[in-house]
Amino acid sequence: MPKINGNEIRPGNVLEHNDGLWVAVKVNHVKPGKGGAFAQVELKNLRNGSKLNERFRSEDRVERARLEQKDQQFLYENDGMLVFMDTETFDQIELPADILGDRRPFLQDGMMVKIEYFGEEALNATLPQKVTCTVVETEPVVKGQTAANSFKPALLDNGVRISVPPFVGQDEAVVVNTETMEYSERA
Repeated sequence: MPKINGNEIRPGNVLEHNDGLWVAVKVNHVKPGKGGAFAQVELKNLRNGSKLNERFRSEDRVERARLEQKDQQFLYENDGMLVFMDTETFDQIELPADILGDRRPFLQDGMMVKIEYFGEEALNATLPQKVTCTVVETEPVVKGQTAANSFKPALLDNGVRISVPPFVGQDEAVVVNTETMEYSERA
């Protein structure tokens, strides 16, 4: 694995540090008036979710890990575990349902999800950026209400509440951004 200098660490980099795999969440480069410059890095453990703040000087060498991404199909949930299948080899893996956090309701049967691997170990799952959902409950459409910045609450078929523009009615399909969990467009 390639080694990088402490000042080359960027958010999103996966590092092998303290016998674990850590992703850099925040990186702040500090140049104090006295002493050498350093990078103040907030790290999150990919295996157990713990956080760590670490200082890396520019002369410090850090192992940068490469994660392989594979598209896999979601099959079903069983006892708090999500089951995914590799569509080429038909191998199945299980990941804990809490790996998706707040985005778990957007996971749909048969959906293709990016699974990140370190060697043979599955570490992370990423949903597609946009998912189509159906509005099951919202206020009725009011004619003539076309103000640009007005939104109304809506309940989606997966139980998530979002804000939608006033022209969106009940039983309409909408596209939701899974990163921001906000209305994106009509489907």
